[in-house]
Amino acid sequence: MKTEESGIRWGMVIDLDRCTGCGACVTACQVENNIPLTDRQGFAEGRNLQWLRIERYWEGEFPHVRARFLPMLCQHCDDAPCEPVCPVYASYHTAEGLNGQVYNRCVGTRYCANNCPYAVRVFNFSEPSWPQPLEQQLSPDVTVRSRGVMEKCSFCIQRIRRGKEAAKLEDRKVRDGEVHPACAQTCPPGAMVFGDLNDPDSLVSRMARSPRRFRLFEDLGTEPSVIYLKGGGHEHPG
Repeated sequence: MKTEESGIRWGMVIDLDRCTGCGACVTACQVENNIPLTDRQGFAEGRNLQWLRIERYWEGEFPHVRARFLPMLCQHCDDAPCEPVCPVYASYHTAEGLNGQVYNRCVGTRYCANNCPYAVRVFNFSEPSWPQPLEQQLSPDVTVRSRGVMEKCSFCIQRIRRGKEAAKLEDRKVRDGEVHPACAQTCPPGAMVFGDLNDPDSLVSRMARSPRRFRLFEDLGTEPSVIYLKGGGHEHPG
């Protein structure tokens, strides 16, 4: 694990035993980060824009079938395969453990998407547009990306910066639970918990030490900052 200069290492724990697959996190991410809507043709062509998706799996045989859900977002790997392949250094690693993306530097080679084992990077194929009156919901804290760039989850970096600025004005550290990405804030059952993994007393750090913990494709050595907790058999029937 890398030693971060600021002392903070942002991460998320997702309890799959709580996730109901409702999709509220997907909608919240879409709205918070000014992600354009995709029409039916765009979906059919595989050109949908979603920084967060819900993977659905089925277990058992009819009629004893259960649905299991897994929210999939950028894993913010400590050893991210997407970063070294970018020819213009648009994909980079921040001092706080995030996989950053410089949109106005990106030239759309899509090398990063090809190298990501989690398929969580998307390419903006067209100019962003929103039908009226949805253009009035755009957040002033997030840039609207032009066509031809790679997009991805940023753990709502604008919210992280806002929390750090508020803490700086009060001459203190960011409190545990003070910063919530849109997905974690919106999750009805509270399946998503965000915070500082380097703080042993933070809720996210304590949950990350659970015996139910696992990380996706951990054998690849990417060292993700998103940790999942295995479901305990209480998933909702399909």
